[in-house]
Amino acid sequence: MFAELRTLRDRGEQFDLVILDPPKFAPTAAQAQQAARGYKDINLFGFKLLKPGGILMTFSCSGGVEMPLFQKIVADAALDAGVDARLVYRLGQAPDHPTHLAFPEGTYLKGLVCQV
Repeated sequence: MFAELRTLRDRGEQFDLVILDPPKFAPTAAQAQQAARGYKDINLFGFKLLKPGGILMTFSCSGGVEMPLFQKIVADAALDAGVDARLVYRLGQAPDHPTHLAFPEGTYLKGLVCQV
């Protein structure tokens, strides 16, 4: 995945829409900080591949990465990419995928829609 993103960037490719849906980087909260690097790198590539006005749809299925941390990671990636990005929409699990109150990590599906 990272190799293909690098290739697209190196070729100067630009897109109106980039969708990032990587595999789980952090199954538990203990792994969240080390997974943050992977999420930041993939989103940095995503922002660099966008045309002005483009949309980035980015997702995480890591139970150990809560939405506030994921949003901070994506914001940091936008800053490092040198783009002015704004959050258009937050995405989460559908009602048919409930989370048990005693297991907050069960709310693991999250996404952000950003525009540059």
